[in-house]
Amino acid sequence: MGVENLKKAKKESRRRVIVSVAKILMLVIIVVGIPLYLWFFHGDWIRGFENIDDVVSFLERYETQSIFIYIGLQIIQIVISIIPGQVFQMAAGYLYGFWPALLFAMAGAILGTSISFTLAKVLGRDFLHIFFGEEKMSYYIERINSKKMYAIVFFLYLIPGIPKDMVSYAAGVSEIKFKPFVIVSAIGRLPGMVGCLLMGDMMMEENYAGAIVIGFFAIVAFCVCIAFRKKIQVLLDKFYQKIIK
Repeated sequence: MGVENLKKAKKESRRRVIVSVAKILMLVIIVVGIPLYLWFFHGDWIRGFENIDDVVSFLERYETQSIFIYIGLQIIQIVISIIPGQVFQMAAGYLYGFWPALLFAMAGAILGTSISFTLAKVLGRDFLHIFFGEEKMSYYIERINSKKMYAIVFFLYLIPGIPKDMVSYAAGVSEIKFKPFVIVSAIGRLPGMVGCLLMGDMMMEENYAGAIVIGFFAIVAFCVCIAFRKKIQVLLDKFYQKIIK
C-alpha cells in the first residue's frame, strides 16, 4: 500500500512539474517570444504602423477582410502590447466611420481583455510575477480585490498612462468575476477610444479643426495624467483605503 502511494505521489509530482513547465513556456511565448519574433523578423511591418496614413493604407489592401484584420490587431495590441492602439483606432475611424469603427474597436478590446484575463487565470499569480514584477502585480491585484472593485477597475481603465494590459492580467488572478470585469473595463476604455475614433472620422471628412480640438484635449489629458500620475496614484490609494473600511 505504501509503495502504491509513493508511486502515485511521484506521478502527481511529475505531472505538476510538466504543467508548471508548460505554463512557463506558454507565458514566455506569448509575452516575450511573439513580440521579439515580430520585432526582429517583421520590424519594418510593425514600424509601418507608426502613423495613421500607413495603417489606413495597410488595411485598405484587404477590403472587406480588413475588418477582421483590424479586430485581430486590436486583440494583439492588448494581449502583448506591441502595436500602438491609438493609431489603429484613429485609422479605423478614418476608414470605417465612427459607429462601425466603434463596434469593431470594442469587439477587439473585449476579446483582447478576455484573452488576457483567461491567460492569467490559467497561468496563475506566481507566473505573472516573473514577467510583470511581484510588487506591481500585487499592487493591482490588491486594489481589484477591494469591496469597490468595479469602481477601481473603471478608473484604472479610464485614466491615461496606467498600464491597462497589466490590469487585465492582474484581474485574471484576482477575485473579480469575468463577465462584470469585461463590461466595466470596456466602459472605462470607452472615452479614450471614442476620442481616437472621432479624430479619425473627422480627418476622413476633412474636418481638421474638429480633429485638432479633440487631439489637443486628448494630449492635454494624457500629459496631465502623466505629469501628475503619482498624485493620481495617491488619490486612488486614498479612495481604495476609504472603500475597504
